[in-house]
Amino acid sequence: MIWTINEFLLLVLAFVILLIVLEVGFRLGRRGFDRADDDALDHVGMLQGSVLGLLALLLGFSFAMAVERFDLRKALVVDEANAIGTTALRAQYLPAPHNTQAMQLLREYVSVRLEFYSAGQDESRLAQALSRAGEIQEDLWDITVVLAQEGPRSVPVGLFIETLNDLIDDSEKRTAAFGNRVPQAVIVLLFAVAGVAMALIAYRCGLTGHRRLGLNALFALLIAVVITIILDIDRPRSGLVHVSQASMERLQESLQNGAPEAAGLPGQSAVQGQTTPTVGP
Repeated sequence: MIWTINEFLLLVLAFVILLIVLEVGFRLGRRGFDRADDDALDHVGMLQGSVLGLLALLLGFSFAMAVERFDLRKALVVDEANAIGTTALRAQYLPAPHNTQAMQLLREYVSVRLEFYSAGQDESRLAQALSRAGEIQEDLWDITVVLAQEGPRSVPVGLFIETLNDLIDDSEKRTAAFGNRVPQAVIVLLFAVAGVAMALIAYRCGLTGHRRLGLNALFALLIAVVITIILDIDRPRSGLVHVSQASMERLQESLQNGAPEAAGLPGQSAVQGQTTPTVGP
């Protein structure tokens, strides 16, 4: 449920739960108000500081893990777009009619990969997009098998196979990266430590007899916001923070316009590692 719930609802739920924890902690502290002394206050204060330090460590650790995975997903989008674009460029040097067939398949493949991202949490659309992407990869590989049999020493065919391998590999890397999230145990521990920290803050307030609800509620809201942001960054298919698909979109536009040069991606040559295109063995 953590990965599918709406982020605004998650924020409200986290804030409300922390407010409840504050109230429970304060009431428990009020029970010991008459017996509270300086030693008890110092002991609770020491525990409170230690737990808050642990909470800060977990927040920083979890945020770093989420951002690392987010950056990886962004990089993989560019890598996959580059692999598809280079494959399209090298497909132009294949003998007819295989070059036309490969280009048609690559145009559809880009659309399918964009659909894979836009499907969001829809499991049926995700499965359909993955299935169709696999079928296109097999069709492209069938073309290379025929070409390799016809011209086993063909340089363009060899280069096309090389980038087609990269395309298939990047597809699997990107698919795996979408499911690579901060471990659920870390998220549960984060919520637990946040709850204990709020309880100790409220408990000490109860021992002193001063509720200080405004400041405590503000701190609880801040913690809830940070946790929500961490979870939002770690959910690539929904939420406020999204992985940009600009590279794939530029590539799609370039392929549809029939001008796959660099696929809108700077720094790519038409056929990497080949100065003079040669058709045939």
